[in-house]
Amino acid sequence: MIEIRNCPSSLRDGFDTYSPKAAKSLFGTTKVNPTLGFDIDEFRNVGEIAEAMRRISVSGVQEKFPAIINAGKINIAGDQERSTHILKPAPWDKTLIERKMIPANEHLTMQIASQIYGIQTAANGLCFTPKGQPVYITRRFDILLDGSKLPMEDFASLIGKNEQTAGVQFKYNGCYEDIAKAIRRNIAAWMVDMERFFELVVFNYIYANGDDHLKNFSLIRNGQDYNLAPAYDLINTSLHVNGDDFGLDGGLSPDIEKSDVMERTGHPCRLDFERFAVKIGLVKKRMDRILNKYTCFPENAKQLVDHSFLSDKMKRNYVRIVNERISRYNRASEM
Repeated sequence: MIEIRNCPSSLRDGFDTYSPKAAKSLFGTTKVNPTLGFDIDEFRNVGEIAEAMRRISVSGVQEKFPAIINAGKINIAGDQERSTHILKPAPWDKTLIERKMIPANEHLTMQIASQIYGIQTAANGLCFTPKGQPVYITRRFDILLDGSKLPMEDFASLIGKNEQTAGVQFKYNGCYEDIAKAIRRNIAAWMVDMERFFELVVFNYIYANGDDHLKNFSLIRNGQDYNLAPAYDLINTSLHVNGDDFGLDGGLSPDIEKSDVMERTGHPCRLDFERFAVKIGLVKKRMDRILNKYTCFPENAKQLVDHSFLSDKMKRNYVRIVNERISRYNRASEM
């Protein structure tokens, strides 16, 4: 068993379960048991769980399980049940560094995005196997209270990238300007969502998310209009792999002049993001408001790291990595 001292969703201290406010946001009810009644590792090769995975991911590669909340307990959704949540345990790939910390890493990064920067994210938290292993849980924002499903499409599909057209690694094939152009094409009042998208690109760089590919950005339709979906799959990948600055091979855009810092070091600084913002149509005042948030590591973000379910060593590494990215970002450019 794991000793819970902070809310497994909001990370507020003094809670040995979900705080009422966090539970209401994540589950729609104030009392949910954070301990699963089953151990995912024991069921991974069982047909029922394998089938459940296929209902989330056709490829069967993503380790995601559909879940429901029933009588205050988190359960795997049955064949005839519409899942309201997704469970993501530690990946099976044992070559990943500290793989069992990945659920806690994603949870922390999502909470920092939401609580510290005001980024709209999927409601999320951690639950735990009977042996105390953390499992990431997120509420599906495409499922309404009445069980109906909102239309949603990721940017790989919107841009026309798939395995047939761009190869096995299609989701990494492109640049962030491709997404910006698709936002303009598909959203009538695009400026607000363009700012949201731009901030996600900056956040992912600062918090070392090297897996922010085309399928990790989506549009969702609620009513008549499409808008940028809440952020999901935010994680500090540098804790587990030697990742790149960006999740897309083409970076920000191949048509933007690189800063001398970028040319010299291979890593972007603030000027590169400023040029990208101008390229995608942001107003300077709004651009600066976003960029100014990321010039330092906020103390309340550090507090969330301290309250997280990462190991002490991983907490130190998390802070070190973000501080390194901020230092790169703040480097003065001569051009």
